Amino acid sequence: MKDFYYFSKRKLRFVEIQDFQKKFLFLTLFFSFIISFFIFGIYLVADGLINPNAEVEALQVENRELTKKLKDIHSKFEEIQNEVDDISATNNTLRLKTNLLPLESDAESIGTGGSVFNEFSTSNSDELNEIISSLNSVIDRIDSKIKFEKSNYSEIEEALENNNLLFSAIPAIRPATGYYGDRFGMRMHPILKRKRMHNGVDIVTDVGTKVFAPGNGKITYVGRRGGYGLTIEIDHGFGYKTRFAHLSKAKIKKGQKVERGDLIALSGKSGNLATGAHLHYEIRHNGIALNPRKFIYDDVKLFDIVKTD
Repeated sequence: MKDFYYFSKRKLRFVEIQDFQKKFLFLTLFFSFIISFFIFGIYLVADGLINPNAEVEALQVENRELTKKLKDIHSKFEEIQNEVDDISATNNTLRLKTNLLPLESDAESIGTGGSVFNEFSTSNSDELNEIISSLNSVIDRIDSKIKFEKSNYSEIEEALENNNLLFSAIPAIRPATGYYGDRFGMRMHPILKRKRMHNGVDIVTDVGTKVFAPGNGKITYVGRRGGYGLTIEIDHGFGYKTRFAHLSKAKIKKGQKVERGDLIALSGKSGNLATGAHLHYEIRHNGIALNPRKFIYDDVKLFDIVKTD
């Protein structure tokens, strides 16, 4: 490597430059950095002068993309709202099937939550602000409907539970085999020989025929009751009570719970108003005597219901 010298006027001779390569490299890098910085500054100034709206245009492009995405989200929420409306219609159908009145969804009566995009503010785009406002409105409506339908479902579920209990309790089967004798209503009493209300139906059958509970309930009376002879009464709940008279033998005790098809007694002809072997059967609802024939499904076979154990 060659050595480099410079002429020193003070010493009046050539002097060798020490560490020339390191000094040269440092100066080269230093001036390169200065020149690059200067060129970059000129570029920024020139770009600002030539294209002053570049940043604004970039924001506008981003704004358009955001607007498109929000429109897509808005469309999706509209689809969800339509599905919630379909659920509401189905709920009203279920309400009718469970003996509940149909309801109209009233969003104002439930209240709405805070808007999802409250913290999102755009001062440069009226269209974007309008979309966000509309989206908030849609979300609030959906939120209200979902809360409403949840409450509706709870009411339907409770009604279904009560209906299941009611269907199990209603006296819906003929309590004994045999054929129908005297019907429900006014009749000439065969012993008293005067017109008198017959509050039940008579099922003519042999003494000792099995008598079954026509619905779930609780035994409230077992004993003799005047002209009825040996009598059993069941409280089925929901205002329904049944009475079985002229029995020969009780198979249950007062306070005992029974289910539809449970054996409760044997038929007979007890009581001084019995004209022969038969079962006198009554149904009352809130104390009012009803025609038992209207509760009995003749196409349901008794032995398909009764318990064999």
